[in-house]
Amino acid sequence: QVELVESGGGLVQAGGSLRLSCAVSGRTFTAYHMGWFRQAPGKEREFVARISWNGGDTYYTNSVKGRFTLSRDKAKNTMYLQMNSLKPDDTAVYYCAARVFPESWNSWGQGTQVTVSS
Repeated sequence: QVELVESGGGLVQAGGSLRLSCAVSGRTFTAYHMGWFRQAPGKEREFVARISWNGGDTYYTNSVKGRFTLSRDKAKNTMYLQMNSLKPDDTAVYYCAARVFPESWNSWGQGTQVTVSS
């Protein structure tokens, strides 16, 4: 497992942007996937996006395609989620996660709150 620490959440108006960061410590294997999940009040945690640590290929849930961009800086051991054109429905606690593909997601950050006002 690795240790994950998120930052960058906050309050923004609809249409605005935020960038979340996830700092990774510990071993980062070439087969690692890093990802973001979110949980809105009263709802289950849902997958948002993921990136392969080595190859950098990405995958997004449909609701954020074209608005969110995932990237990573291997030298800084940090993953970023650039969120543009934010909507009130994006309001949630966002969690950074990691796994050794194809295992399940088993490392989690503490979460960072994103609130989008209308």
